[in-house]
Amino acid sequence: MTELLCAVIGGLLIVIFAMALKIYYMRRSAKEIVEVFAERLTTDTNTLIDISSRDRIMRKLASSINAQLRLLRKQRRQYLNGDRELKEAVTNISHDLRTPLTAICGYLDLLEHEEKSDTVARYIDQIRNRSEVLKSLTEELFRYSIIASTPALSIEHVNLCRVLEEALVSFYGAMQQKHIEPEIHIPETAVWKELDTSALSRVFGNIIGNAVKYSDGDFSVVMTEAGNVTFSNTAKELSTVEVGKLFDRFYTVDNARSSTGLGLSIAKLLVERMNGSITAEYREERLVITVVFA
Repeated sequence: MTELLCAVIGGLLIVIFAMALKIYYMRRSAKEIVEVFAERLTTDTNTLIDISSRDRIMRKLASSINAQLRLLRKQRRQYLNGDRELKEAVTNISHDLRTPLTAICGYLDLLEHEEKSDTVARYIDQIRNRSEVLKSLTEELFRYSIIASTPALSIEHVNLCRVLEEALVSFYGAMQQKHIEPEIHIPETAVWKELDTSALSRVFGNIIGNAVKYSDGDFSVVMTEAGNVTFSNTAKELSTVEVGKLFDRFYTVDNARSSTGLGLSIAKLLVERMNGSITAEYREERLVITVVFA
């Protein structure tokens, strides 16, 4: 009886050991799948998931995930090809639109010197206004497509203070026309970052231009010694919902229909390419845009 009991206990221990060993190898296989899957998602490679385990169930799981990876890669290639073709088409279309638009503006200039009634003059003013909007949109489309299709930047040692000052000076005339006296706080010592000077200048220019467009008469710029820049202005006509969409391509608010809606989209694209972040908030009827670079 004792020998039988010992044999049963021994058999149970063997079964428990075998099950524990199987669970161990399954856990190790699952960990391998998780790690390799995460790597395959972040790298552009055709290598699939391969595991050391010979367990039929785990290998079947890996095979199913590989099938989904193949499908995901196929869809990704289709998306990249379609996105590239779309950008090329936008670039070509916006480029082709320049010639007829230039001709239209030229003929409008000629009409200005012709004798015409007040009604005709009013119609011509409307045509010119719409032509200028279309021309602006075409130029922004062209620039956006060029920026989006050329991700490489020329990174160098840049003085943020100097670039910001130059951008502010370029908008001095526009601010004067709107009777805006900017409040500017920039560190006296240089703030250096590894960035693209041209892209940074465009970012600051687009943000300042947006602020001048929406401002109700004031504008503030504050840069910290760490290089974080905050632009703010009173904008009573905006809302939290509208501010949340300011970085969306082609989005324009009701009181800025002459805008293309691409300025802040381009700024966001360039900031993120320089490993920075840009955010917009609406606080007590003030639009606050903050740019942070690492």
